[in-house]
Amino acid sequence: MPEILQWLRMRYKMAIAILVFVVLAFLAVRNLSAQAHVDKKAYDVMLSSLLSHSVPEMEVEKLEVDGNYVLLDAREQAEFTVSHVPGAVWVGYDDFDMSRLEGIDKEQPIVVYCSVGYRSEKIAERLKDAGYPHVSNLYGGIFEWVNHGNEVVDMDNQPTENVHAYSPSWGVWLKKGRKVYE
Repeated sequence: MPEILQWLRMRYKMAIAILVFVVLAFLAVRNLSAQAHVDKKAYDVMLSSLLSHSVPEMEVEKLEVDGNYVLLDAREQAEFTVSHVPGAVWVGYDDFDMSRLEGIDKEQPIVVYCSVGYRSEKIAERLKDAGYPHVSNLYGGIFEWVNHGNEVVDMDNQPTENVHAYSPSWGVWLKKGRKVYE
């Protein structure tokens, strides 16, 4: 009989240990989920105050890179060179020129992006003013794109983890990928 009691005690202790592990794992996952929710809310608050919401916004989840949209990158050339959304066309920001849109049908749906959405919103406004009726700003920019686990490519169209994070103060919003500032 003592052997059975020892066996039961061991099983009881193992069951308690497993239960404690499961509870702790659940709390850890819940805490990570809560932290991700807080980070997303903070990002949304920052974007809400930064953007004027003057053009339609495209959520990352709704953007399908399948040829239905022309993707325009409104970051600087050095940022685009580090990485960009596959198939994107660089148009720049500081030295933006409408001639970079040669060959793009004005009726084609266009999504413009930058790091977080500010510069792309300004370029999208210019496109609207120039008669492009189907222009959207990618909400959250390339940071949101990468944070959702989507691929970016380098200048050789090879997948890369590198993302130009613009500056350390803006780089805090990039949660995935490898931050590059050069």
